[in-house]
Amino acid sequence: MIGFIWGFLRPYRRALVVVVVLVAVQAMANLYLPFLNADIINYGVVTGDIGYILRTGGVMLAITVVLAVVSVIAVYYSARTAMRFGRDVRRRLFTTVEDFSLREVNEFGAPSLITRNTNDVQQVQMLVLMSLTMMISAPLTAIGGVIMALRTDVTLSALLLVIVPVMALVIGVMLRSALPLFRVQQVKIDRINAVLRENLAGIRVIRAFVRTRSEEERFTEANADLTDTALRVTRLFAVLMPSLMLVFNLSSVAVIWFGAHLVSDGDMQIGDLTAFLAYIMQILFSVMMAVMLMVMVPRAAASAERIQAVLDTQPQITDPADPAPRPPARGTVELRGVEFRYPGAEDPVLSEVSVTMSPGQTTAIVGSTGAGKTTLVNLLPRLYDVTGGQVLVDGVDVRDLRQEDLWSRMGIVPQKSFLFSGTVASNVRFGKEDATDAEVWQALETAQARPFVSELPDTIESPIDQGGSNVSGGQRQRLSIARALVRKPAIYVFDDSFSALDYATDARLRAALARETAEATVVIVAQRVSTIRDADQIVVLDCGRVVGTGTHRELLDTCETYRQIVFSQMTEAEAAS
Repeated sequence: MIGFIWGFLRPYRRALVVVVVLVAVQAMANLYLPFLNADIINYGVVTGDIGYILRTGGVMLAITVVLAVVSVIAVYYSARTAMRFGRDVRRRLFTTVEDFSLREVNEFGAPSLITRNTNDVQQVQMLVLMSLTMMISAPLTAIGGVIMALRTDVTLSALLLVIVPVMALVIGVMLRSALPLFRVQQVKIDRINAVLRENLAGIRVIRAFVRTRSEEERFTEANADLTDTALRVTRLFAVLMPSLMLVFNLSSVAVIWFGAHLVSDGDMQIGDLTAFLAYIMQILFSVMMAVMLMVMVPRAAASAERIQAVLDTQPQITDPADPAPRPPARGTVELRGVEFRYPGAEDPVLSEVSVTMSPGQTTAIVGSTGAGKTTLVNLLPRLYDVTGGQVLVDGVDVRDLRQEDLWSRMGIVPQKSFLFSGTVASNVRFGKEDATDAEVWQALETAQARPFVSELPDTIESPIDQGGSNVSGGQRQRLSIARALVRKPAIYVFDDSFSALDYATDARLRAALARETAEATVVIVAQRVSTIRDADQIVVLDCGRVVGTGTHRELLDTCETYRQIVFSQMTEAEAAS
């Protein structure tokens, strides 16, 4: 954890030096005040020298003012450095996850990645803040307190040989028990996040199937599990603080008891006893501050491990060390003997898939559920890498191209339409950042989204909620299609992107797309036969294998799988028309 924290604090070395210097001044001032107080008692109060009391009291007041100013500046720099540390960690986490392929994202899970970028970062950031304000001060004060206590009275200082080991023993036992619990607690927070996300995302399904009570019980179970772990941790520290206070108070009693005898025997002045008691309190208070910080260390250590696990993960899909020159964006896509299997799977999802998709041609991919259609189109933008064979774009293996070069020539409409919080225009411009209003409206026109956008109060500047929750499923699909159209790519990929459209809108959209994408390569995955029957080439998948390739009429005569799909949706007369 120390190496992890220092790696992000290294750019702020100057601020750290300033904090250390200021905290050192603060510690020395705190240690000097009891010394002056002892002098006031010994040489002012005892002798009745009012002038000495006023002079020394004035020095104490000046030191106190300086101490206050130094403390404020130290806390300011500490807080600013800690906040910048948190900002940098979150940014590194986010950029690291952005480079992940779907495999790494699925490995960690969305709830866990969110927890690591929020709760876990916050735990480590708070540790950094407390370390800068307390951890530096505590050892300086403790060491300085020991030196000043020895300077005041060596005999009475022998009490430290008993007090400090007792406190260390209590602290060590507690922290040894707490660290495993903190690791478990972070995992259970992930579980709470997962249940909550599923409930929020699937609230309509939950209500439709009257599963509200069941989901409440599931959340209650996860919540109770987290609460039980948190209570076990809290009980540990509920014992810790009273134990330390007991040591603290018994130490005060011991100092006063033995010190009173020394004063009575004339071996110690009353002012020195007061100063010694102050130094013992400062030493013990420094230990208690360190303990308060140590309470945070186990949880922060567990969080740092989880963050480091993400940062240390190497994406399986990366840019090649020596990328191929960027070929002209013609749009030719070829799959040669492609095989793909998910990590840990025994059987491949795709086997021996060979297809060529050419510019000016629409290729439709059909098949039953689980045939591998979405997996196949995910291989084109290299969201996954093939486990066998090749995927070539414009004659170059996609693994030899820079990912940005590959993505820049594709416009993808995913199976699940997703919109970002913002406006209609900002969502369409997500496909092309510098698109003009005219280009935005043209894309909306082709996607059959212009009519409903025109009716919105602010048209293209109308707000869109996160995920597009304030528009219907069909409207989300049309805006997603417009987002792909505005960039005018060489390759269009529509992954079941028309399922939420009515037949009339579907027909108008396909006609408009035919004009807009006449020179591009178009790949369509669809369940509706009416959507793909006019495609130049239809690829039929069954259990991950190509069982037929051709036009609608050719496949009706030659492919039984395609015939079954067609006749499940329309009559023989309709299919032949």
